[in-house]
Amino acid sequence: MKLGARILKTGFAITIALYVADLLGLESATYAGIAAAFAIQPNIYRSFQTMLEQIYANIFGVGIGAMVVFGLGNDPIVIGFTIIIVIALCMNFKMNENTVALAIIAVLAVMETTEMLLLNFAGVRLSALTLGILSAFSVNMLFLPPRYELRLFKSIDQITSDILQWLRISTRHLSDDPALRTEIDRIETEIRHIDHTYLLFSEERIYFRKTRMPKMRKLIIFRQMINTSKKSLATLYAFHQYDDKVENIPKEFQNVLVDELDKIIYSHERLLLSAMGKIKKKPTKSIEEITDPDIPHLVETLIHVYEQDEKDRLSLLPLASRLMEYHKEILHLQRILNSYQKFHEHLDFNFKKKSRKILP
Repeated sequence: MKLGARILKTGFAITIALYVADLLGLESATYAGIAAAFAIQPNIYRSFQTMLEQIYANIFGVGIGAMVVFGLGNDPIVIGFTIIIVIALCMNFKMNENTVALAIIAVLAVMETTEMLLLNFAGVRLSALTLGILSAFSVNMLFLPPRYELRLFKSIDQITSDILQWLRISTRHLSDDPALRTEIDRIETEIRHIDHTYLLFSEERIYFRKTRMPKMRKLIIFRQMINTSKKSLATLYAFHQYDDKVENIPKEFQNVLVDELDKIIYSHERLLLSAMGKIKKKPTKSIEEITDPDIPHLVETLIHVYEQDEKDRLSLLPLASRLMEYHKEILHLQRILNSYQKFHEHLDFNFKKKSRKILP
């Protein structure tokens, strides 16, 4: 069983909320724990946004609940009607589901039968709920802050390696169709998860002017890395779709196709390694001549094949189109990465763990 940071944060937030409520002598410590559980968010920006939103929702819930109890009592039908009003207000302000649920809890908390004075009772409940929200926000800020940059790059690096590995196998007609289809589905799911992680990373606020520009450029590079990986997946899918037709074309074109695709794959891998600072930023000219793909040469070879065989001349054009799109994304990634390394030479995407110094 794997315990993620958010699970641990939820447990700590509830613990802190209950302890503080006990120290302050609040009789509604349970409500503080419930509020803390609902307020945990995946990043600091959403945590702050949720904190304000849920405080407003609690004020709505407690305030409206207290007024209804004063005027109509706390009959179950009245409570149900009050909850409908509070939900409508929250929806009107476009609050999320957790906030709406917490507002409902606030209504139920203040409208339950009690012997205390209503205003004092409502104040205690509001204080307990607010304490839970503040406890969750404090834990989000101080305990295990999320490192979405590291997680995002590792995910992109891993999923790209998987795609390129299957591309190499597919171009040599060694892949098993059911296994490849399963892998494509898995990779598509992983890319959707990467898109979500990128959204969380982009939401993180930049508080220092010095780090603002590097962070903005990193966002652009990450977005392009994801787009390039998606194009490589589209190329893999195209090879899977046209595998039988590629196998039946002349050997001359098959060899050119495999050679040029290997160069594209190497170019993609080289850019990721360059981003991590693991290879030279300016390779020698001879290396570039060997490894840089020549897509125009590939298209010319394809046209030559079509001129010899009029029967099925357009069957592989979609595959050639996928390769050209993939190559275009790689060139764009190379340009923006070179620009980043030019202006921020000492800020590579290098996430290697710092080596510990061994004392003599």
